[in-house]
Amino acid sequence: MESVVTEHRFLRALRREPVDTTPVWIMRQAGRYLPEYRATRERAGSFLALAKTPELACEVTLQPLARFDLDAAILFSDILTVPDAMGLGLHFVEGEGPKFAHPLRSREAILHLGVPDPETSLRYVTDAVRLIRRELADRVPLIGFSGSPWTLACYMIEGEGSSSFSRAKALAWDDPSTLHHLLDINARAVVAYLSAQAAAGAQALMVFDTWGGMLAAEQFVEFSQRYLGMVAQALKSNAATRDIPLILFSKGANGHLEGLADSGCDALGVDWTIRLSEARARVGHRVALQGNLDPATLAARPEAIREAVRQTLASFGDGPGHVFNLGHGITPDIDPAHVSVLVDAVHEFGQRKDSVDQT
Repeated sequence: MESVVTEHRFLRALRREPVDTTPVWIMRQAGRYLPEYRATRERAGSFLALAKTPELACEVTLQPLARFDLDAAILFSDILTVPDAMGLGLHFVEGEGPKFAHPLRSREAILHLGVPDPETSLRYVTDAVRLIRRELADRVPLIGFSGSPWTLACYMIEGEGSSSFSRAKALAWDDPSTLHHLLDINARAVVAYLSAQAAAGAQALMVFDTWGGMLAAEQFVEFSQRYLGMVAQALKSNAATRDIPLILFSKGANGHLEGLADSGCDALGVDWTIRLSEARARVGHRVALQGNLDPATLAARPEAIREAVRQTLASFGDGPGHVFNLGHGITPDIDPAHVSVLVDAVHEFGQRKDSVDQT
């Protein structure tokens, strides 16, 4: 009997359906560790020019798929495109990272904000999604993404990256109603942005809550988890997006897995500071899990990488609902050959007894 044609294993895993082997993709898989990416970035002239030119964004999105047997592509963009579309003036300084020309330093500035129209001020993103989907020709699914309301607020208030984001934290204490107003605007902007990516062809959606874990427990629930739930509920209540898998990744927020699992998302990304076995025990059958190899493992010897992959898969255990990934983004110092070792090891060690292909 011929094998049954099935949906991509990445999408099946996110829905906790059986797969032939564990799917794998890597956060920041299109990035500076690849020489071809660095060449395209140099040709573009700047990171923003690269991100804002759909043809170039498509090119770098596809680059890792030419090298590695990955199970998903992720749109090449940046989480700060949304506040840039709000008029904050995003730019990048070499060696210093993102900065905003007009950070939010007053209540009046926050009250002046509005939700941008993704098909006008962010049309370069949706155009890139459409182009990537066409070029992928359904080889693998395409992931669209956004920053979380809290993480966007951190950069918008601080005006740049920070080790503490003390301005945003201070606003939470000094004027929580104004911060809630900003987070509500951000949540509605994220929903509109992700919905537009889905309409353009994104087959899964992910929200990066990079700085959620820096909040104290009570503040995480109030200022991060609450708005992640708002985004999830809005997407799941819309007929156009309810069936598109949604992944939430809140780095450093392992103390809140149960609450995040109740948000309405389909999967939770977890960082490398928790065992997958523990995370799985705590969330039960509510969501799939994505993760969670320490990114620094890719600097180790190939034999060590293979063993770390084996241990990570063993920690998750049998049954559906696992997408292999790093616990955060790949770093620029990594040898691409080590990524090949990881990807191949996942598919080798991740073979499932509950295969969807029956003969």
